[in-house]
Amino acid sequence: MPGRQRTIQEKLAILADAAKYDASCASSGTQQRNAKSSGGLGSTEGSGICHAYAPDGRCISLLKVLLTNACIYDCAYCVNRVSSKVEREAFSVEEVVDLTISFYKRNYIEGLFLSSGIIKSSDHTMEELVRVAKTLRKEHRFHGYIHLKTIPDAAPELIEEAGRYADRLSINIELPKETSLTRFAPEKSVRTIKSSMATLRTNIDAAKDRSLPRKRPARSFAPAGQSTQMIVGADGAHDLDILTSARTLYTSYGLKRVYYSAFSPIPDASSALPLAAPPLQREHRLYQADWLTRFYGFELQDLREATDDGMLDLEVDPKLAWALANRGQFPVDVNRASRELLLRVPGLGVKAVQAIVRTRRHRRLRPDDLARLTPTARKALPFICLEGWTPGALVDSAQLRQRFVKPAKQMDLFAA
Repeated sequence: MPGRQRTIQEKLAILADAAKYDASCASSGTQQRNAKSSGGLGSTEGSGICHAYAPDGRCISLLKVLLTNACIYDCAYCVNRVSSKVEREAFSVEEVVDLTISFYKRNYIEGLFLSSGIIKSSDHTMEELVRVAKTLRKEHRFHGYIHLKTIPDAAPELIEEAGRYADRLSINIELPKETSLTRFAPEKSVRTIKSSMATLRTNIDAAKDRSLPRKRPARSFAPAGQSTQMIVGADGAHDLDILTSARTLYTSYGLKRVYYSAFSPIPDASSALPLAAPPLQREHRLYQADWLTRFYGFELQDLREATDDGMLDLEVDPKLAWALANRGQFPVDVNRASRELLLRVPGLGVKAVQAIVRTRRHRRLRPDDLARLTPTARKALPFICLEGWTPGALVDSAQLRQRFVKPAKQMDLFAA
């Protein structure tokens, strides 16, 4: 006798859980608090709702699900691979559309993040993903945010159509080294993935280029750009390997974001994969280093100086690690130094540096001024000079690193 057909809620539980491994719009390490078991209100798990962040810092709630967790590929690192023994389920296009509209009307979400296993073929899967976005836009006049995962070897016309209805498209590079992808995901090709990324960039740039002659208004194509994800810790790639690959992707394909996802051991895993997950702190350090190269003027060579055999320091953040390795460049005079040099100071972020540059036009800054401009001023003190403050021998102290590794001692920086 055929098994009982699952309800929409049961399907959602399976397919939202299956989508959690994609880090493109989720935060790692969230404490799991379940209202059902505790009798409280709210939950951080289940229901498929995750949070993304706009460039202005605004939090956007998204329905994050897979169209299906069935897949014809056998990627060793993926829990949904064809040889995995997980429960399989699939939504119809109409079910995803109905869920999205229902959640949106209840103000649960502001958009949709939709991915899928490969079903039947890449083209068939891409057609279904596009149908969801097209139905939402055309039939329901849905103006919320839509992020579609793109199948790299799908027909170009399908990817082009996806860009007309989605705000963002993403193609996962998966692993930082081509040899690793060949080993763990033989059905996938780095060349195909990068070719699709290049096509996306061409279409995105063309849609934004106002110098092109047009007989009709410029069409929109993935106005929020494209992104990708790399798995951390599934192969032997060092942090610098990962960051080097990310830098190439940013510069060659105009990516908005590279997301780093710490590898999670999966059921029935290949013996070639690690038995334990890498520390989540490693993922966090990669994001910090990524930020330094994109917004703080750091080069990969700078980060290399702050690594141990290509691995970022897990005890201190990469900017602090660089500063400790280059103490000869400190202390920096906050009232005189260039913006570029101030961005190298631990504890000073982009907004803090902008505020410093504005404020010092009118007066010389003192420690209490800096404390008002940034909550992390105390972290910067060993590396700066201010009116009424100099770190003296503190910047060269052999114990300086330990002051940051042990939080209890950070309060002693003023008294040093």
